[in-house]
Amino acid sequence: MGPAVDGAVLSSSKLVAGVDEVGRGCLAGPVVAAAVILPPAWHLPGLTDSKRLSSRRRSELAFLIKAQAVSWALGFSWPREIDAVNILRSTLRAMARAVASLAVVPHWVAVDGNQVFPAEVPVRAFVGGDKDVPAISAASIVAKTFRDRLMELAGQRYPGYGLERHKGYGTAEHRAALVRLGPCPLHRQSFQGVRPVGRQVWMPGISPSL
Repeated sequence: MGPAVDGAVLSSSKLVAGVDEVGRGCLAGPVVAAAVILPPAWHLPGLTDSKRLSSRRRSELAFLIKAQAVSWALGFSWPREIDAVNILRSTLRAMARAVASLAVVPHWVAVDGNQVFPAEVPVRAFVGGDKDVPAISAASIVAKTFRDRLMELAGQRYPGYGLERHKGYGTAEHRAALVRLGPCPLHRQSFQGVRPVGRQVWMPGISPSL
């Protein structure tokens, strides 16, 4: 087994759902959250934050996590919702949806970061939890591998932006493509850099001319 933040809190006698998200800082695509309940005795060599792993190792671990998990699920927030309610609220909604979609109800939820969301069971936030809390690490890997694949498919649907390479993040390639092509339906219209200066919608429902 991996490291624990607090042996009393992360008791093996309780079912803990780890939750993490990916895609929050992107200019395009959804926020994808994952919730994972690991069994008391899991075997996932090298389990850690998804950002510390190679793409190949993430894929290998994602397969093992899904095979061993008591339950796992995904939650989404798409660009239209992100533009309507802001990125923080959308992220928390995606996390709550992932937990609500679990086939097994956990005793409590451990979420990466410093924000919590409403759920039917207690939710506790862990700063750095994607590295230190195994169930959150597992969730980060499941979310990352799924979203990466989704954006690779999006690159086929909307060619020219390089979505399959940068996965929607604001790289120089992506920003240059936005200038050249303008946004596609997967772009977050309220994000700075998606629309040319002067057409930026800073707040949903408020004209940029005001």
